[in-house]
Amino acid sequence: MKEELLKKAFVDAIEQYASLGVDAVKAIEQLDKLSISIHCWQADDVSGFENPDGELTGGIQTTGNYPGKARTIEELKEDLEKVINLIPGNHRISLHATYGDFGGEFVDRDLIEPKHFQSWIDWAKEKGVKLDFNSTFFSHDKANSGYTLADFDPEIRKFWKEHLRRCRLIAAEIGRQQGDACIHNIWIPDGEKDKTVSRYEHRKLLQESLDEVLSEKISTEYLKDTIECKLFGIGSESYVVGSHEFYMGYAVKNNMVLTLDAGHFHPTEGIADKLSSMLLFVPEITLHVSRPERWDSDHVVILNDDLMAISQEIVRSGHMDRIHMGLDYFDASINRIGAYVVGIRSAQKAMLQALLEPTDKLRDYEKQDKRFERLAYLEELKAMPWTALYNYYCLQQGVPVGDAYIKEIQEYEEQITSKRN
Repeated sequence: MKEELLKKAFVDAIEQYASLGVDAVKAIEQLDKLSISIHCWQADDVSGFENPDGELTGGIQTTGNYPGKARTIEELKEDLEKVINLIPGNHRISLHATYGDFGGEFVDRDLIEPKHFQSWIDWAKEKGVKLDFNSTFFSHDKANSGYTLADFDPEIRKFWKEHLRRCRLIAAEIGRQQGDACIHNIWIPDGEKDKTVSRYEHRKLLQESLDEVLSEKISTEYLKDTIECKLFGIGSESYVVGSHEFYMGYAVKNNMVLTLDAGHFHPTEGIADKLSSMLLFVPEITLHVSRPERWDSDHVVILNDDLMAISQEIVRSGHMDRIHMGLDYFDASINRIGAYVVGIRSAQKAMLQALLEPTDKLRDYEKQDKRFERLAYLEELKAMPWTALYNYYCLQQGVPVGDAYIKEIQEYEEQITSKRN
């Protein structure tokens, strides 16, 4: 697409939004400040490097066998660099604890140290990105009972508490070295497939385990712990210890960051409406944006109504600075780099549309009980030329405009990923 045509469309779009009282240039500036935490596990199907040939367990499942999966840290970094070069803005990379640089040796979860992630820290500094971190409580022999921090066996709990301690120290060291707090996400798969009698007992153990580890204070200048809830999962269809109610209560009581994953609730339940409530009671919120299809299937994020609702609530709340957007999906059935770029760009496009809303005008209509006018404008906004703004933003950032990224990904596949066995 020619630059002069892009610029003309951009100028026309600015004028159209100005007629609604919207400063489109300011909206783009706000979008540019949105730093999405990009999950490292899309490129290698959540395999990690602790035991790349190990079996995924604990409710984690990938489907498909598309060629080109990243097999080493070097290949994963190469893929992430390609992704970063195809999207506008400055973003973060979210690591799981199993993605350490273990030098080809097996290092168990209760023995990992900051040194195992130093190569990631150095790489991130070189590429100008920040890192986030996740404890890894799944795909391990000591999680085969279905429980980790909530297991009845004190030795099992001891192992996982030590893992959590070490993850916090690793995340804090990441935060210290990058000069920006590392968000450390805590999600455990604990639960059962069928009817469970000891629900209270397991939740009491989880509370005690978290209390013990999180009582070890680390400056929020380096580390922000966040806890992630879930309704159900593969193998825990009947009962999940870390439910929304459990973690909502725990986060409020302990003034902690809460993680809401778009796929962790009932298929008819969205997380958008939860934001305005939780912002009243917790200091910050982390989002794991995914696309559930009938179940928590972590499909590639697309520009759909659910994503738009989440983005609108983030902007309308007036607290974008308290909400951290991260992505959490993995699709092994299509080109993995393509999955990355489609999902990230979709998240940006949804946020841009939300930022272009004349929210003050719509609120005035609500106060005046002019609900027809509110509805009419919400519908008119759907046809506004936001794509012209996003395309010009990409042009200014020096990344592919429109569908041009598709060809670049195809070339990367031909030259790089197709040669991986």
